[in-house]
Amino acid sequence: MSRHGLRCLLLAVGCVIAWPVIAHEQQGQAAGFVTGLLHPVSGLDHVLAMVAVGLWGAQLGAPAIWLLPVTFPLVMAVGGFLGLVGVPLPGVELGIATSAILLGAMVALQARPPLALAALLVAFFAVFHGHAHGTELPAGQSGLLYSVGFVAATGALHAVGISIGFIHRWAAGRVLLRAAGAAVSLAGVFFLWRAIA
Repeated sequence: MSRHGLRCLLLAVGCVIAWPVIAHEQQGQAAGFVTGLLHPVSGLDHVLAMVAVGLWGAQLGAPAIWLLPVTFPLVMAVGGFLGLVGVPLPGVELGIATSAILLGAMVALQARPPLALAALLVAFFAVFHGHAHGTELPAGQSGLLYSVGFVAATGALHAVGISIGFIHRWAAGRVLLRAAGAAVSLAGVFFLWRAIA
């Protein structure tokens, strides 16, 4: 096993061992962080849209490879704050479903808009994802730690997308990446149908 693989294994084991300790923290503090960390992965619509941001960033290359995955969580935190304080945002589920459709389509089409436009599109959808997370804070848990958790999980999902997106360096990888984008977009159509049904 490589040195890097051993480090990853030790980190995973450490997280599993630490779980019972986190579960017994008082007054929902650690639970808020863990709940926030798990929330983005609890819905496939969130997962696919966030992975698509990473895929698209990897497809576009520098500086989009870091700008898009940084823009999304930062703006998502703003949306999360709006949700936490109860500011209404109409069409949240429609926005989330549409984000999967359009972000998947960007990957499928290998779209290369100006960087500012790509960042603006990502930021627009981040507000909806953040608002959904913010409004779902469980009672008695720390809003701050919950927010840190869902922003960290989002960053991890973007990193997964970027890692997968590196296959675009090869011709077969570009075909697979475009197919993955199309799959995300089709899933978004299903999420949209479910949201309006």
